[in-house]
Amino acid sequence: MSEKSRDQRVADAFVAVADTLTADFDIIDLLHTLVSVSVDLLDVDAGGLVLADEHGDLQLVASTSEQAELVEVMQVGAGAGPCVDCFRTGVPVTVDDIELSGSTWPTFQAAALGQGFHAVFATPMRLRGHVLGAMNLFSVRPGAPSTHDAVIAQGLADIATIGILHERSIRETHVLNDQLQRALESRVLIEQAKGVLAAVAGLDMDAAFTVLRTYARDHRMALRDVAAQVADRTLTGVLDEVTRSRATSERRTR
Repeated sequence: MSEKSRDQRVADAFVAVADTLTADFDIIDLLHTLVSVSVDLLDVDAGGLVLADEHGDLQLVASTSEQAELVEVMQVGAGAGPCVDCFRTGVPVTVDDIELSGSTWPTFQAAALGQGFHAVFATPMRLRGHVLGAMNLFSVRPGAPSTHDAVIAQGLADIATIGILHERSIRETHVLNDQLQRALESRVLIEQAKGVLAAVAGLDMDAAFTVLRTYARDHRMALRDVAAQVADRTLTGVLDEVTRSRATSERRTR
């Protein structure tokens, strides 16, 4: 293989990962693309990728073979293995001969050897100290990746990590914007409802708000919902309670 063709394959791999970061972003497609192009490019035989869930527990999300999937599941279940250590430390972990050097993680060692793997390279999915998960690249032959290949693997993982964090940021921003918009809309409804009560029941605006809030609490309703129904005149219970309250007060003052 010429150096030029190697460079082209590297460029193609980065383009393939970057192409998944589109408007139709699909995190599963991104992660499968990442592990697949890494295996194809870096002269390894299989790959698996784990991400931390909302509780910080690692979960297998992508793999290129049933053999790699089994090994990943075994080490995640045991809570020990190169991929787990890589995630916890945020630094790459290389085991160039699992049979000779893998006894630190006996469950992983047995599973990997049982599936025919003799070397593994784990690279973190990280950005500025934030580690999302780790990618494992397995080989049926002993040996460590070259420095160049390790850099490429980390670069591909970094692109995917940026994509995931960007997508999460957008989603959280959308949630925040939705909450803000809902709050603004609720405020408009409350002002409208206060106006209705002021006009129909002769209340001042502060008293009208107190009536709305009290009714919502007494009836275990959202203040927004009470205000909306008062504003469109579908909730007569509020006016009925104002009328009863006034009648009671008048009787007490006689």
